[in-house]
Amino acid sequence: MAGPALTVAVVTVSDRAARGERIDQSGPALVEWVERRLGRVIQTAVVPDEQPVIRAELERLMDQSSIDLVLTTGGTGVSPRDVTPEATWGVIEREVPGVAELMRLEGLRHTPLAMLSRGVCGIRGRSVVLNLPGSPTGAVESLEAVLPLLRHLIDKAQGDPADCGKIGTRPIFTATSDSLLNFENE
Repeated sequence: MAGPALTVAVVTVSDRAARGERIDQSGPALVEWVERRLGRVIQTAVVPDEQPVIRAELERLMDQSSIDLVLTTGGTGVSPRDVTPEATWGVIEREVPGVAELMRLEGLRHTPLAMLSRGVCGIRGRSVVLNLPGSPTGAVESLEAVLPLLRHLIDKAQGDPADCGKIGTRPIFTATSDSLLNFENE
């Protein structure tokens, strides 16, 4: 990924992990993946499945100018306690639905349960938030699906005036048989 390393916060949304009844595995899996492939994790948190708590944490993180990307893991399913998307909608200024659609579409390559994810992607100020599934595998696979466009998304959210869709005269991304998105290397 070109450009400076992104600064990232990871928020695990889980009642049981917040109460200490289970060990959070998704948050640490994302931290490891981000630090290997994307940038630097500068904050982590574990919060319960409570809209006001999730919303407050997202606001706190996204209102810091030092955080480019906030990743949530958990609370995106269809059970009554899964409220991460609702909390996220209450925080973002603009939704970016195609990113979540791509994660679900790529997820279908691995499990039909991907269609039950209600995760969203949005922008608040200069930060992007991305709701990921609660399983370590689902969270990492979803993030991998959108990796090729994250730098561009964040650059644009932060006001980059460069033209979209081109690096030189070649398209930024194209469809491939291995992935729905693949950046062309220049």
